[in-house]
Amino acid sequence: MAIELTVGPVAHGGWCVARHDGRVVFVRHALPGERVLAEVTEETTRFLRADAVEVLEASPDRVVPPCPFAGPGRCGGCDWQHASPEAQRRLKTDVVAEQLRRLGGIEWKGRVEEVPGAPGGLGWRTRVQFAVDRDGTPGLRRHRSHDIEPVDACLIAHPEVERVGAETLNWRGASSVEVIASSGGDRAVVISPKPRRTVAVPDLDESVSVFVNEGRGRTRTVHGHHHVTERVDGRDFRVTGSGFWQIHPGAAATLLEAVMEFAAPKQGEWALDLYCGVGLFAAALAEAVGPDGAVFGVESEPAAVRDAERNLRDLPQARAGRGFVEDALDRYGIERADLVVVDPPRTGLGREVVDRVAGLEASRIVYVSCDPATLARDLSWFAERRYRLAGLRAFDAFPMTHHVESVALLVNESI
Repeated sequence: MAIELTVGPVAHGGWCVARHDGRVVFVRHALPGERVLAEVTEETTRFLRADAVEVLEASPDRVVPPCPFAGPGRCGGCDWQHASPEAQRRLKTDVVAEQLRRLGGIEWKGRVEEVPGAPGGLGWRTRVQFAVDRDGTPGLRRHRSHDIEPVDACLIAHPEVERVGAETLNWRGASSVEVIASSGGDRAVVISPKPRRTVAVPDLDESVSVFVNEGRGRTRTVHGHHHVTERVDGRDFRVTGSGFWQIHPGAAATLLEAVMEFAAPKQGEWALDLYCGVGLFAAALAEAVGPDGAVFGVESEPAAVRDAERNLRDLPQARAGRGFVEDALDRYGIERADLVVVDPPRTGLGREVVDRVAGLEASRIVYVSCDPATLARDLSWFAERRYRLAGLRAFDAFPMTHHVESVALLVNESI
């Protein structure tokens, strides 16, 4: 069913909001202020989802998508290829402000900042996961679908990812293939086999390491190095297999600078790095608090904990422990801290962890978030525990998509 819509404001998730016959319509591939013809893709009693298939009156922010696979019914990886990079950041600013206002009761007057290293919003993604169909052809999933769009190139992929040529190879027996190009100059592929299937690894350049994902956080090295090296501010970080690392080449350094500016760690302080990954923030905190201070990182992923221990081994004042945050603080006997950094997954902290972190009575908490909705929710709960938002910066670490990274500073008003 096709409907004509006048498009309203942007919404979280890469949609704009319109109305039709009294119902809300979440429409993709449109921009605020446009008049479009949209094809309904989903219908419920409360709302519709739709794709703008024809633009009747265009926004001045509209551009021709640079990627031939972008657009209605095609690859679901990018949300905003039809908007200029500057317009994308304005849209994300509106989303962050709206989520903070609606879910957190917070008025934010900031803006989403550009992250260096992605000219024109292209060529930035250093980790790309391709889905693989039953015939072994790789591609990217369509929006809200298990269907796979075959692609012969991905324009937001880093040039070193594209140089592997994964899109042109057959990966029969695999369910997905992740291609990695690290800032340390390594290239690797991580193959996830289909159940009870063996993957015949295609011919790759000798310099490309090959890992097989064996599940439960374990990877097996088929060829090359056992890990990749990421480099930030002259420090190397070991990352095993498909372990977590920021995918924008400028994001790790940008977020680290923002975290350290807000945290302002002092010599001799006791700091926690929760959801610490491989130790990016923990290392910088340890250097700042010095030998008379201490840093403890908590991470649930076993391989990441092992990497963090290795990455922090030259800093005796820093340690990392395995566990879920809601349990690990009690297990390791952590009752107080001067400073806490949290970098949770998209689901955020949740009420239990907010209460547990607030109970540490740190003078300041730095919250790194990849979802403005869960950030706003958690900030409202911290406010109930007398933690005031003292600063918030947001970054366009995922150009062409709706995703945005934020760093917030909370200060303890009870001290």
